[in-house]
Amino acid sequence: MIDSASPRVLLGHGTENDFVVLPDPDGGVWPESRLDADLVRRLCDRRAGLGGDGVLRVVRSRHVPDAPAVLGDALADCEWFMDHRNADGSHAEMCGNGIRLYLHVLLAEGLLDRAAAEAGVLVGTRGGPRRVGARADGGYWVDMGPAVPLGRGEARIAGVPFPGLGVSMGNPHLVALTDVEVDSLDLSALPGVDPAMFPEGVNVEVVNVLAAEDAPAGACAHVRLRVYERGVGETRSCGTGACAAAYAALEAGGRTAGTVAVDVPGGRLSVEFDGTTTVLSGPAVVVASGMLTAEWLGG
Repeated sequence: MIDSASPRVLLGHGTENDFVVLPDPDGGVWPESRLDADLVRRLCDRRAGLGGDGVLRVVRSRHVPDAPAVLGDALADCEWFMDHRNADGSHAEMCGNGIRLYLHVLLAEGLLDRAAAEAGVLVGTRGGPRRVGARADGGYWVDMGPAVPLGRGEARIAGVPFPGLGVSMGNPHLVALTDVEVDSLDLSALPGVDPAMFPEGVNVEVVNVLAAEDAPAGACAHVRLRVYERGVGETRSCGTGACAAAYAALEAGGRTAGTVAVDVPGGRLSVEFDGTTTVLSGPAVVVASGMLTAEWLGG
């Protein structure tokens, strides 16, 4: 028999970028001392654990030790904090797919009412505060802040160089626009990058720019991407990566504003630039909920 007092856990995804979600509003179930890197790796293990690209702890900001440092004056405006860990146990600054799922969980758990969600709420992240909201169609949007160019770089995939543009979305990206069909590339291994340019690692996106005339309604550009996320490996989607790729595609076309449809292996995202900030839109879904057993936790 499973102990009903065991810690609750949810599984969910945004365009198949999947996460183990740990409801912990008051910070007593999964404090920093318990949710260490080893446990995160065990949770994300796709054979011996639950499986996921990362872990999201749903917790109020006041229970996160480093929240004051990363949020500064915005701390009082961020009741909730997305405590995000990569699958290797490292902390992550920001995740566009994860924060949409985070808001979806706040609604599903009754921790936030629908009216507040549709108006948009500030959520704390290690990349700073982010405003996220619910759409009437069931999707979610998040203000990702400005895209910041980091200069030109190069990714090496199977020994082949792919020139790219470094872009920060609160976390670092190297976006390589290429005419090589992205589905033909081998992303099973970490692409080589210049460690001097990215001393803390980088997410690498390989991107095909598709015909603008075939873009979905409302979009001025259309791209397809694959991504290798630092600390994880290749994933089915990356929200910040979609934003970085959209920025690079617009920049290559001499534009600073517009809406880009971004096709990832796990679905489609929309990225809108107004010249000042970046808004990412897409779905989020909770797949399952349950309990972690004492047997597994003690393993």
